[in-house]
Amino acid sequence: MARALHHLDLWVSDPTVASTEWAWVLGELGWEADGDTSWAHPDGTYFFLERSADQVDGTHDRLRPGVNHLALTVESRAALDRIRAESSAHGWHELFADRYPHAGGDEHTALYLENSEEFELEIVVDTSTTT
Repeated sequence: MARALHHLDLWVSDPTVASTEWAWVLGELGWEADGDTSWAHPDGTYFFLERSADQVDGTHDRLRPGVNHLALTVESRAALDRIRAESSAHGWHELFADRYPHAGGDEHTALYLENSEEFELEIVVDTSTTT
């Protein structure tokens, strides 16, 4: 079966700052660096960070039209707990901490993070790989 997503190109205001935050979390999720601002997943999907030449500076607001958040998978609850414990040291702030790990519902195990540009990342335990 072909992969569902070919690549994701995320525009950021400062690729240097963003790449530090994203490099850590993507590495924790099994993505391999493919340059300073790009990563490849083992399934072949690519993730890019860049700044548009036409970009207007301003604060990202995930509640406005556009992408609300990204949701990526992790292989286990133990890995999710480790990422949670280490995330603040890498520029990420936890959202919905009082409801961890079921802020998305009782049957949904996930961690919700926000980076310095207020991009939300949901990391979901992939139950298709657990027994």
